[in-house]
Amino acid sequence: MEFSWLEDFLALVDTGNFNRAAEARHLTQPAFSRRIRALEEWIGAPLFDRATHRVTLTPAGDRFRPIAEDLVRRLLQGREEIRQAADTAAASLRFAATHVLSLTFFPVWLRSLEARTRLGPVHLVSDTMRACEQIMRAGEAQFLLCHHHPALPGQLDAGPFKSIRVGHDVLMPVAAPDDEGRARFSLADGAAPHLAYSPESALGRIVAAAQTEPMPDPVFTSHLATVLRAMALDGRGIAWLPESLIADDLTRGNLIRAGGRECHAPVEVRLFRAKARQSPAAEEFWAALGS
Repeated sequence: MEFSWLEDFLALVDTGNFNRAAEARHLTQPAFSRRIRALEEWIGAPLFDRATHRVTLTPAGDRFRPIAEDLVRRLLQGREEIRQAADTAAASLRFAATHVLSLTFFPVWLRSLEARTRLGPVHLVSDTMRACEQIMRAGEAQFLLCHHHPALPGQLDAGPFKSIRVGHDVLMPVAAPDDEGRARFSLADGAAPHLAYSPESALGRIVAAAQTEPMPDPVFTSHLATVLRAMALDGRGIAWLPESLIADDLTRGNLIRAGGRECHAPVEVRLFRAKARQSPAAEEFWAALGS
């Protein structure tokens, strides 16, 4: 068995689609399918049900998934520990964070921590929530900073990870002002254009889970809140945006709330880590969060 087969398996689990998984693994679809078949032959059982529109796990695949995740995480984490033993990056702190929190929350939060404790070199990877979860499962980051809503648990809420709350935010519908300073669009208007998050965005899944009324069909889609903010500022429609991102826009009147507080979605900012012991620098940092 090859280590890459495990990464292929997890990519297909995550996407549910052979073409998208092959693209994520930088392979042609036929080559990717052959590697999945090779893994199934090595296991001795089919791992995926290919009869449905979205590829799903068989019972054998369900049993194998936590094993594959643990093996990948342990192997990559073990590689990192060996590198640290060779003194390559023993003092570094490696974070993954969603795009919007990388811009809004992380710099201020890091500055407040530096006022309380000494931090070593910091490495930050900014990506979608789905990509950040993959980074954590692979052991390529020690910590993940993300928005979190109890109605929508993420892939790291169970298993070999734990988290603490480090902040809060609010997702709210906003639109550009009209000539009289009111929101150009309102949720009361069922036909108001909707600027939506793409499926790989955790914010989009949180908005969908928090709403009690059906969402209108989107006129524009992006996985980046910053892009949706730009489109809202341009008067293209209503976007649900984090207050941390648009606080100045609201103060200056560049964006106006397009619905009442019943439409708001309060969210936590949480920091995830593996339960297993990490580098001394990472453990010292984690301990400082509770001080």
